[in-house]
Amino acid sequence: MITANSPHNLQCTADLGAQYITCTPHYAKNHQIFYQELLAHGILTPLTSPIEGMQEEEGDCNFVAPHGVSSIIKHYLQKSGAEVFFRQCVTQINLRNDKWEVSKETGSPEQFDLVVLTMPIPQILELEGDIVNLISECQRQQLESVRYSSRYALGLFYEASVKIDVPWAARYITSNPCIRFISIDNKKRNIESSEIGPSLVIHTTVPFGVTYLEHSEEDVQELIFQQLESILPGLPQPVATRCQKWRYSQVTNSAADCPGQMTLHHNPFLVCGGDGFTHSNFDGCIASALSVLQVLKNHI
Repeated sequence: MITANSPHNLQCTADLGAQYITCTPHYAKNHQIFYQELLAHGILTPLTSPIEGMQEEEGDCNFVAPHGVSSIIKHYLQKSGAEVFFRQCVTQINLRNDKWEVSKETGSPEQFDLVVLTMPIPQILELEGDIVNLISECQRQQLESVRYSSRYALGLFYEASVKIDVPWAARYITSNPCIRFISIDNKKRNIESSEIGPSLVIHTTVPFGVTYLEHSEEDVQELIFQQLESILPGLPQPVATRCQKWRYSQVTNSAADCPGQMTLHHNPFLVCGGDGFTHSNFDGCIASALSVLQVLKNHI
């Protein structure tokens, strides 16, 4: 979940990951407390803008995040009271005197009483140190079976004077080899303002993402622009762009027989969670978080 800002106007934002949240009747009941809280704080609001080509099931409710989907994460981090450190790339996890010693690309190793890993599963399998030998053969097979789709997202930011005159706020594209989804992001989130320019978000198809996964973002951006011209001809030049590669976009095959988490070690405690153990949407993340919380409570 990334909400990007225009460098020319920080109030001009674009969601480059999840575009909206769909709540099924099942999760409306099971996760009611989470939806009620987010709606009460204005972090989520009902999706009212037209999305062309969206497939809806009976009883589903759709929501958007007016301040960007990243505001959901910020809300829970702030509520937790945790001290958060960004841009810390973990490389090794080792056992040291009944604690976990976690090494990063930069800085000194740190020790922890317990560790929760929620990164994409291929990145868990890339970790070095004692964790390599803690994963059983059965667990390794389960983790290696997880599959993700890959795609690119491109955010375009415009001057306040620009108007994008189309009857929809977002549109699914079915006949283009490159582009799968287009959103006028501020219109979709119902935050249009005469003082803030529109932002446009383009998501590529998965086959395009896989084909160009190792290409430069500059080359990919140019290819997306070429295809965008055929769908929305005559768009003005944006004042800023942001290209995002999603190597691990959505889980297409989750870990089998794992109820939202996988415990790798009990004392000290080491557990893995995330959508790789459920499914790639808001409710999948909540379901995994609840599973991780339960095993932590049982341990503590």
